[in-house]
Amino acid sequence: MKRYGRVLLKLSGEALSGGGANLDFDKLKSVCEVIKSCMLGGTQTGIVVGGGNIWRGARNGAKLQRTRADHMGMLATGINALALADVLESLEVPARVQTALEMGRAAEPYSRDRAVRHLEKGRAVIFAGGTGNPYFSTDTAAVLRGKEIQANVILLAKNIDGVYSADPKKDPDAVKYTDLTFEEVIDRKLTVIDLTAASLSIDEQRTPLYVFSLDDPDNIRRAVMGEHIGTIVK
Repeated sequence: MKRYGRVLLKLSGEALSGGGANLDFDKLKSVCEVIKSCMLGGTQTGIVVGGGNIWRGARNGAKLQRTRADHMGMLATGINALALADVLESLEVPARVQTALEMGRAAEPYSRDRAVRHLEKGRAVIFAGGTGNPYFSTDTAAVLRGKEIQANVILLAKNIDGVYSADPKKDPDAVKYTDLTFEEVIDRKLTVIDLTAASLSIDEQRTPLYVFSLDDPDNIRRAVMGEHIGTIVK
């Protein structure tokens, strides 16, 4: 029996790339099959998708004006969102793309009320364009959209299996956390979770975050079912 009735799933662009550039459609299909399974079980699913497999403003745009570089990153999330919607619909899962940037011929403008109606009708809602503002990451967008749609949990599916005390690729002594508070994330400057996103999470709602690896797409189902995988922040 499912634990969470409504979730906000954050998919990083890098995790959808299969380790290369652009999109790995085999990986994307595997992810969408798990999303379909969760939705058939009754879980309403909103999705925020990143764009780092195509463009990262802070990394790729060093020679560009920051606002313009970040807008390019927002457009990259639109590419991923449209691909995700297409694969979901090929699996007979109704999907809608909403974007914080105007893409009138390709996607709906973001509307909280319309998004909730889509969810209640059994449609996956894919949120693109981040928050619509430069200087904010898609992790922050995931927390914002999760709170707006009143998700029971925010699932951060990344290319790392949780939150560590340091970068485990650089520090062999890095320790993986199983449980954290939002205050600890901020105080320890644990950058796997965006610090702005963690700050936004500190309110009366306190929607929990799960950080876990997308190496195995079935981790999404495990998280929806309430299994303790990766790191939970609450």
